[in-house]
Amino acid sequence: MSEPKTSPVLDVRGLCVEFPGRHGTVAALSDVSLSIRPGEILGVVGESGAGKSMTGLAVQGLLEPPGRISGGEVWLSGRRIDQLSDKDMQSVRGRQIGAIFQDPLTSLNPLFTVGAQLVETIRLHLKLSKQGAKDRAIHLLKEVGIPASEARFDHYPHQFSGGMRQRVVIALALAAEPKLIIADEPTTALDVSIQAQITSLLRRLCDDHGTSVMLVTHDMGVIAETADRVAVMYAGRLVEIGPVEEVLRNARHPYTRGLMGSIPALGRRVERLNQIDGSMPRLNAIPRGCAFNPRCPEAGRRCREDRPEPTPVGHGVSACWLNAGGVL
Repeated sequence: MSEPKTSPVLDVRGLCVEFPGRHGTVAALSDVSLSIRPGEILGVVGESGAGKSMTGLAVQGLLEPPGRISGGEVWLSGRRIDQLSDKDMQSVRGRQIGAIFQDPLTSLNPLFTVGAQLVETIRLHLKLSKQGAKDRAIHLLKEVGIPASEARFDHYPHQFSGGMRQRVVIALALAAEPKLIIADEPTTALDVSIQAQITSLLRRLCDDHGTSVMLVTHDMGVIAETADRVAVMYAGRLVEIGPVEEVLRNARHPYTRGLMGSIPALGRRVERLNQIDGSMPRLNAIPRGCAFNPRCPEAGRRCREDRPEPTPVGHGVSACWLNAGGVL
């Protein structure tokens, strides 16, 4: 895909999120900066606890108290939204930002038909009659690949398979024609064949509608198949971001290389997969310097003392002293 010369739909600048507690304040996100252009899919990847979902929640204004945005800015289509009131954010969610979550059953009310839920969402955000909303709902069900959509309009969530329920959730996310969709692990609960269908559907919808997507996942395979660029997170920080092909072929950060090395290669048999030793640090025990340094095979004294800042490398950015020059 050629790189469009347009302003980003989403522009996150130096985002910080904190959770005050009895034993001090914990930084869940620290200085996260990323952007998503119209029609682009940005994959956000990392281990559990890296801050992927937290970034999506912060963008949507869905942080659970006492969590709060303590620094940085979030801009959506040229409008700053991180300082909006809860009431104003309610009008942004759904209308300008759609959401797809990991388990579709958490997004669908089992007491109402999928058609009723689509119509309610459409009429909440768009000025359409009840019949006009129904027509749009049926069209959306067709667009996301629900067969016999006119009949399925009156079915309840339990009458759909897991993959079909996820398609309904995608239709809900598209109901009000949002500019941005935040998809948080949308394929994790699905089998491999359905995963491929859902990721292909997201890619097609982006191409057809110009919708931007933040795709949160731990699966580098999904990123490789679907995303245009990838952002790699570790311990609440962004450690690498760049075009998918460049990052996959020539990862600049040791953590990204570790993630890539843990993926089994087709057509090559190995006795043991590579792994990253150790585990993600607790947010209240992030080590000094580079947060990855206790697990990094290339760490030097500088890595243990000073935190590296994001540095432009190739067509992307990497926060590693190996790319910043000098002695480790």
